[in-house]
Amino acid sequence: MGKESKSGGCLGWLLAIVILALVVGAIVYAVKQKIDHANDNKPSPVPGPPGAIDKKYADALKIAMQFFDIQKSGKLVNNKISWRGDSGLKDGNEANLDLSKGMYDAGDHMKFGFPMAFTATVLSWAILEYGDQMAAVNQLEPAQQSLKWITDFLINAHPKDNVLYIQVGDPDLDHKCWERPENMKEKRPLTQVNITVPGTEVAAETAAAMASASLVFKTSNSAYSSTLLKHAKQLFNFADKYPASYSENIPEVATYYNSTGYGDELLWAASWLYHATGDRSYLDYATGENGKQFASWGSPTWFSWDNKNAGTQVLLSRLSLFGAKGVSGNSGLRNYRSSAEGVMCGLLPKSPSATSSRTDGGLVWISEWNALQHPVASAFLAALYSDYMLTSQTAKITCGDHSFKPSDLRKLAKSQADYVLGKNPLKMSFLVGYGDKYPQYVHHRGASIPADATTGCTDGFKWLDSTEPNPNVAVGGLVGGPFLNETYIDSRNNSKQAEPTTYNSALIVGLLSSLVTTSSAVKSFT
Repeated sequence: MGKESKSGGCLGWLLAIVILALVVGAIVYAVKQKIDHANDNKPSPVPGPPGAIDKKYADALKIAMQFFDIQKSGKLVNNKISWRGDSGLKDGNEANLDLSKGMYDAGDHMKFGFPMAFTATVLSWAILEYGDQMAAVNQLEPAQQSLKWITDFLINAHPKDNVLYIQVGDPDLDHKCWERPENMKEKRPLTQVNITVPGTEVAAETAAAMASASLVFKTSNSAYSSTLLKHAKQLFNFADKYPASYSENIPEVATYYNSTGYGDELLWAASWLYHATGDRSYLDYATGENGKQFASWGSPTWFSWDNKNAGTQVLLSRLSLFGAKGVSGNSGLRNYRSSAEGVMCGLLPKSPSATSSRTDGGLVWISEWNALQHPVASAFLAALYSDYMLTSQTAKITCGDHSFKPSDLRKLAKSQADYVLGKNPLKMSFLVGYGDKYPQYVHHRGASIPADATTGCTDGFKWLDSTEPNPNVAVGGLVGGPFLNETYIDSRNNSKQAEPTTYNSALIVGLLSSLVTTSSAVKSFT
């Protein structure tokens, strides 16, 4: 009897200790959950001036910036590319215009105004947001010079209020030749939009390019900035007054840069004009009835040369996030911000609404042609929104029943950049010239032909078909990228994957500039 009583007492004490431990554990867990919840709602610290440089992204940015020099047309100034020379010097002569500047679109020698203007707008945006970070690695001046090379062309391409030259060259003729741009002898006809043959999207995109660039040069070259803004206003008025799709009015452009609608460009241009002028009528334009009609609020889209809605949503979100003067209570702005957050939720891999359009290696993958455009563009927007959140002390965004911090968006942006730079199943960089392994057979006429070779229009095709790697490296070119199954065919004849584009370069420059270091976002561009 005595032994049984002692055993029962020990068991009781053991049970009491277990219960106490469970109670203490529950209290500790509850306290931890409360602290974690409090931390979730606590904003991350605001970054200061540019901090420590991330060498990987700095090196990649310096490389990416060089592709703009490779693509330049005209009388080259301080040419740093040994295998490039003057070209396109007579472009525009048939209209008594100097259209010699600007940049070739991709691996060909066409000047397509629509994607070229988009290149300028994105490059301007990158400079406005991350100019301090570019300057920290000595890339701000090259970026500004490349931007001006395009905007000089755009100014000359707009000789009258309602006339805009949107293309130099005939793509059918151009693509029947494989030659260096310095040796071109084919006719270079001009294509224009005007009152009789309007083209809203290309006029509006050019207005956006000029308005955003006017902000870039406002301090350093005020006269040039004013000229750009004057052209931007005229082109926006033209685009808005004569609404029509350029690819419907000029069907031959649809083969290469077919527009799926012009409403997004009107909103994009109006948003940039508001930032450039402070004129409330532009904001009212974007947030009122036109926003309801064209903004795709609540329906996330992919940012690209064709669709600007996601870009506009992020750009206008900065007004509400930073508490811009006179915009409180604007329901349209709230719609833009909620739509921008919808875009972010679609990108974040752990979000309930995350896109399933990804490779096994984690790359956002939307299109077989030029596959890298969408993930790089999306990552650029994610980096921007992350920085807006940090600077505005916005702790989180909500995606369904999940919440995400600015650091989650930055992690997403880095993952896409890292994939491009070689953290992928192929262990290959898709940025030409970066890393130990990158494409050797880039679809690019100038890069594929020796600088001392003399070729005509058609005899240069032997260089297209050559089994030897390109004799010249198209440094900084961002090629089209992998297929969904993460294969890449390194062949000059594979333009789907192996051709770099100038607008891809603007997007990767923007993304890399955001990752070079950290700094607080600029609350106002003026």
